[in-house]
Amino acid sequence: MPFFISFARGGAYVGLILAVAACGDKAAPQMPPPNVTIVTTSPEDIPARIELVGQGAASKFIEVRSQLNGVIIERPYREGSDVEKGALLFRLDPTTYEATYRSTQAAADNAQARLDNAERTLKRLVPLLAEGAVSQKDVDDATTELQQAQAGLAQGKANADRAKKDYDDTFVRAEITGRAGRAALPLGARVTGPADVLTDLQQIDPIYVYFSPSDLELLRIRRAEAAGTLILPRGKMEVEVHLSDGTPLPSKGKLDFADLSLDSRTGTQQLRAEFRNPQHILLPGQFVRVRILGGTRRNAILVPQRAVLQGLSGAYVYVLVEGDTARARTVVTSDWEGDGWIIESGLTGGERVIVDGTQRVIAGRPVRIAPAADSSGAGAAP
Repeated sequence: MPFFISFARGGAYVGLILAVAACGDKAAPQMPPPNVTIVTTSPEDIPARIELVGQGAASKFIEVRSQLNGVIIERPYREGSDVEKGALLFRLDPTTYEATYRSTQAAADNAQARLDNAERTLKRLVPLLAEGAVSQKDVDDATTELQQAQAGLAQGKANADRAKKDYDDTFVRAEITGRAGRAALPLGARVTGPADVLTDLQQIDPIYVYFSPSDLELLRIRRAEAAGTLILPRGKMEVEVHLSDGTPLPSKGKLDFADLSLDSRTGTQQLRAEFRNPQHILLPGQFVRVRILGGTRRNAILVPQRAVLQGLSGAYVYVLVEGDTARARTVVTSDWEGDGWIIESGLTGGERVIVDGTQRVIAGRPVRIAPAADSSGAGAAP
């Protein structure tokens, strides 16, 4: 009896398995094509975006040094303040230099008196020579005395001028208008001539921004120019700077310098732009984003950013072919323009690219193009 019960149960199990297998022979229901929105590519001229990292630098930078040895007795400027050209920055003890100047000035005055006397003597002797009252030797001696007095006066004036310059150099003044830095030596310190830097001056209005495109970027730009796909303005190009928080500098600058050679260490070419900076918003050493303006990218292919996907082989998009079938297409992107990617290669004009609904798309299968009312993508096809 147990044998027949087990057999019966086993038969039930076999029947169940056969029934399931029979159901599997029926065709599975097909999933409907996913709804997508598309954009049809169209070549267009757009502003060329050339962006680089730059760094601010003073348009003028000098190290303030003294020409003399001496002790600092005054420092009237405030560290970090703006100073005008000619403003007094440091004063050295003038005692020795003032005494030397007074002494040399007195010697020059004495030489002037000697010259005046020699001129009077010669003027008096010349008429007497014609009358025979004096000899030719007397006149020659007077002439020699006059010449020596003239030389003595010239030497005396030179000594006085040099002493006057040394005295004036005890006043260390700003050679440019700019911002004065921290004092390197305190009051009472001894300065050993030009060897000691007292402070520095930086002019930051106008201010420079240096930036360095790589040789690869330069080659890409030149090739695009040669191919006619990139048009750059002639003359000094306009440059825009954006600070670290994204805000632009109020004034635009001009590209005014390009190094003739590339830096062999970095493979870059140094460029420079000059900007007005009256409010000192941009400071030396500050990093910024530099954008070169005025260029035009010809016949560019632009697609919305959300249409470009990333795979193991890089960027790709879904393109519709015959029968509204989706095909994956590898593309090379370059820059952003607004909310779109500029496609460097992989797409041509007139192609239909899927924008929304890509997460449900399977390559090689058809899709349904959503009507315009269902489209959420800018530029989607009706």
